[in-house]
Amino acid sequence: MRSSARCAGWSSTSARTGPANRLTTLPLISHSSTDAVIAYRAGQPILAGQFLADVARVAPALGPGNHVLNACADRYHFAVGLAACLVSHKISLLPSTHTPEVVRQLLHFAADVVCLTDEEDCNIELPRVRYPTEAGPATAAAHTDVPRIDSARLIAYVFTSGSTGTPVAHAKTFGRLTACVREEANRLEIGEQACAIVATVPPQHMYGFESSLLLALLNGHALCAERPFYPADVAMALARAPRPRILVSTPVHLRALLGSGVALPETDLIVCSTAPLAQQLALGVEERCHTRLLEIYGSTETGQIAVRRPTGSPEWRLWPGVTLIARDGETWAQGGHIEEPTRMCDVLEMTGRDTFLLHGRAADLVNVAGKRSSLAYLNHQLNSVPGVLDGAFFHADEPHATAVARVGACVVAPGVDPERLLAELRLRIDPAFLPRPLLMVARLPRNSTGKLPQAALRALAANLKTAAAG
Repeated sequence: MRSSARCAGWSSTSARTGPANRLTTLPLISHSSTDAVIAYRAGQPILAGQFLADVARVAPALGPGNHVLNACADRYHFAVGLAACLVSHKISLLPSTHTPEVVRQLLHFAADVVCLTDEEDCNIELPRVRYPTEAGPATAAAHTDVPRIDSARLIAYVFTSGSTGTPVAHAKTFGRLTACVREEANRLEIGEQACAIVATVPPQHMYGFESSLLLALLNGHALCAERPFYPADVAMALARAPRPRILVSTPVHLRALLGSGVALPETDLIVCSTAPLAQQLALGVEERCHTRLLEIYGSTETGQIAVRRPTGSPEWRLWPGVTLIARDGETWAQGGHIEEPTRMCDVLEMTGRDTFLLHGRAADLVNVAGKRSSLAYLNHQLNSVPGVLDGAFFHADEPHATAVARVGACVVAPGVDPERLLAELRLRIDPAFLPRPLLMVARLPRNSTGKLPQAALRALAANLKTAAAG
């Protein structure tokens, strides 16, 4: 089913039928039987039969419209809601945030959208559908047949920020998503035995959608309903999950884990994405958790397309069928599960037929007085200074606002003198890139996946300047 939502507001990419999704059907879940574990909540198993019963129970509650904003905080509830949309031919809308402006744009994009929520205090201004009260295991008995889904079915729109401020919707079809996460299971080498997947990232984000949710549903693994945030909560969630267990996380969460001193249980695999992972941090994580760490590369538009083990090699290896093409100084990804050729926002250097190096985001390149660097490199050096818990450089001027670029930095480093920090940075980076201003802050304005938009850093700097002047 293809959405007819093309109203003023968000634009949309098209979903194209290709080799990965031509005239075939695929099972909604890939678990071997209704007695297989599909999820855990507080360490207690939820069976596939119960999941199918919950899907059948939630689907009628979604109403007659074609679009659903799935805002469930519980990962199992989110999974049930997604599957309920699939079996009832509805499309899930997955914006990166739920701000009033985003919700207003959603209504322009799809006027019939409803919000599925499991929270009492949900303040999203849309017609709301409360996730139905949990039913007991006895309701699962009659649900033994796994629904099959047309592989060409458009099942979701994920959203990115457009260059004009109008977000762009990217269509995702069931067959291509299935192909992507099945290859992920191959690359992570987790195909032989069912794993429990603990994740610190939300399922509404593309990385969390694929690696914490679809990876489980479409490969016979089990997701964990919780979304732990603080180190102690992550450690508890891992301890409750049976082995083999996987942690799906981000660099900011992993840094917090290492710095917390919390005892961490052995974890069979850690998967990381959303920002470049420093090799030093990767080494520390592997040693602390007695594990291997694999890093995923991708984007909202393409989904995941490559993997590497940062402690072994800086090179990334592409998914089968995916190719990178250099064109007019830009890199485009196409083929495989990618819905349509997509311009990548990063500077990529091909090193082989299916391998490449990542040199940072194109927008992160810095040119000061004829000298070039990148925010990723500067951030790495800043976060390597002893005493720095978190820190990030930013363009102190709006991009292209002045002929001479300046960079600033916001740093979380309790007890560290700013002058000593600058002295340490002089040993690590060219003086042209010393931050002006250098702002010592209590925390950085990271979003739910640990990302730091440049606009958020500039706004923080402006607020601090205003407060100091007042």
